[in-house]
Amino acid sequence: MPAKTALITGASSGIGKATALKLLDLGYTVYGAARNSDRLAAVARARVLPLVMDVTDDESMRMGVGRIIAETGRIDVLVNSAGYGSYGAVEDVTPQEARHQAEVNVFGAMRLTQLVLPHMRRQHSGTIVNVTSMGGRFHSPLGGWYHAGKYALEALSDCLRLETKPFGIDVVIIEPGNIRTEGSGVTARKLREASGEGPYATQATAVLTALTSEANARRESQPSVVADAIAKAVSARRPRTRYVAGFGARPLIAVRGIVSDRMFDSLMSRAIGIPHS
Repeated sequence: MPAKTALITGASSGIGKATALKLLDLGYTVYGAARNSDRLAAVARARVLPLVMDVTDDESMRMGVGRIIAETGRIDVLVNSAGYGSYGAVEDVTPQEARHQAEVNVFGAMRLTQLVLPHMRRQHSGTIVNVTSMGGRFHSPLGGWYHAGKYALEALSDCLRLETKPFGIDVVIIEPGNIRTEGSGVTARKLREASGEGPYATQATAVLTALTSEANARRESQPSVVADAIAKAVSARRPRTRYVAGFGARPLIAVRGIVSDRMFDSLMSRAIGIPHS
């Protein structure tokens, strides 16, 4: 039997990189996609096939999927891992930034899914893995636009799971907790730019302190724990619909399911250090 083929976005760092290396170890032919070819050099040295792809560029995605089909004839696994967190008060984040985050985190993932589905349907097999976040299950201050995208990806994944079941295609949601990646620095920078000054500055300072503290750094899980969950999902004969991995995710999701909205508001504000009357 030929090796199964996996396409992983965001493969130049963090969760995407760890997942590419993990699936390579499992015997997959792995295509690692990212915007910058130079940043794919490390995974390329490990025999991951580098694929320059921008998930906000339709032609880029079409060409990438076309190359994989031309070279291997199949796509067995798609891992939508590319994404970033842009924090700031809902009022402060510019429409341009809000749209761009949605293009990367939601529309890019779903467009790439649309492009691989005809091939998976022809095979009558395949697994689509959408990396959301524990932030797709609850809310936090100054994270509105980020949470919106993750909530949307969760909903789309649930609908897609129903739609693709008759074709033998599994859809899996991965909900990482606090993970050590480059994304934390991006989130902090975007938050400073959007709300570091003005009426939400006090809240922004509290959130920034929580994000950049040594205590928070010590609690971060390695990306490998998420890669392990993805490997478990794609290896299962009947994968679970959701896998939770990384520090804080399971207890926070559990608490959100138990307490009222206002109680969760209060708990979250106190945990971050924001006054909540």
